[in-house]
Amino acid sequence: MSTRTLNPGDTFLLRYALRPRGGDDVISNFDDAQPETITFGDGTLAPTLEQWLLDLVPGERYVFLLEPWQAFGESQSDLIQTLPKNDVPADIALEVDQLVEFAMPNGQTLAGHILEISDDAVKVDFNHPLADLSIEFEVEIVDIL
Repeated sequence: MSTRTLNPGDTFLLRYALRPRGGDDVISNFDDAQPETITFGDGTLAPTLEQWLLDLVPGERYVFLLEPWQAFGESQSDLIQTLPKNDVPADIALEVDQLVEFAMPNGQTLAGHILEISDDAVKVDFNHPLADLSIEFEVEIVDIL
């Protein structure tokens, strides 16, 4: 194991969990067979989360209690949009409260939470699902490669 601390550009093995403060895990890889391999700054983690990993020592577990502005921010009303139904992938049976991935022109995907469905349109919230929430970010840098 490495004894140095994590720095920008490092590739490292990470175990982590995200949950609303006091709630259940939204995502966790602590029970997975292998930790995730991440390169600091490659966009795998949101920059607002990545900053908390700077200077951490491998082999120790940390829990960061983050306010919304420190994690995924506040909801933005302009990220709630009404789209024509034909903009939604045809193979998806739409349901209110469903999370749908939309293909962007640049090839990336963007997740949206379905709020309302009408005959010809769908109201979608493109804010991060954890926006407006205080978050627990639990991490363990397993090793720096």
